[in-house]
Amino acid sequence: MTPPLTTIDGQPLQRLGLGTWRLGESAPDEDRDVAAVHTALCLGYRVIDTAEMYGEGGAERVVGRALRQAAADGVRREQVYVVSKFYPHHAGADALPRACQRSLERLGLQQIDLYLLHWRGDVPLAETVHGLRALQRRGSIRHWGVSNFDVGDMEELYAVPGGAGCAANQIYCSLGERGPEHALLPWLAGRGVLTMAYSPVDQGALTGHAELAALARPLGLTPAQLALAWVMRNDGVMAIPKASREVHQRENLQAAAVRLDAGTCQALDRLFPPPRRKTPLAML
Repeated sequence: MTPPLTTIDGQPLQRLGLGTWRLGESAPDEDRDVAAVHTALCLGYRVIDTAEMYGEGGAERVVGRALRQAAADGVRREQVYVVSKFYPHHAGADALPRACQRSLERLGLQQIDLYLLHWRGDVPLAETVHGLRALQRRGSIRHWGVSNFDVGDMEELYAVPGGAGCAANQIYCSLGERGPEHALLPWLAGRGVLTMAYSPVDQGALTGHAELAALARPLGLTPAQLALAWVMRNDGVMAIPKASREVHQRENLQAAAVRLDAGTCQALDRLFPPPRRKTPLAML
């Protein structure tokens, strides 16, 4: 495994986590989804990302059940860093604590490790930050952050009281979507804000990329492993791919130990050119 990242309070944190988008959407499939997350936890995944939007709470229930099952296998709660996200229309002073409480109940937890505003809405950022800091003082959350925030959004966030307490920004970042490299990633790195890269294999599209596969093969890697290793090449960037099958979960964990040499990175730049100018932040 690559060296750990570090959270805002110095806690070691793995560079690769597990995403849960599309889990918990169907009651008949819930047991299967729980088994997938439970398997990941038993394999060694220690960062689990979810959201109240995923399956309208279904994914949080899946994660909660998997955590309880994993506890019986010796995976202690304090070993797992649980991330969840709240809707923008729940970002106000009255709605935010209620949304957090519902997430806690679905997860079966007393505290969420990292609680993110899923994307910007109409609620003033100052009001949201005030609410998040209150949740921290109450002990309902350890850290807070944002998702889908571009440089301008981050600058606005930092301008409000307490805004510099943002621990993470979860964004779409991959070989196929390199826009954040131009301005956003340097901005976040310069302030010690963790970048969480969602859809790091472009929702699976990169797994079938012929030229990427040709580059990965001599390295003994799959296209997905090469794409993940590229995302995780920089300090301060975590990848959170979704993987339901054990074989893919294992492959992704192996990618976290891969170090790419300069020649491979240059070849990837030719296949997926880096941005030459600022572009709007992509969002899924």
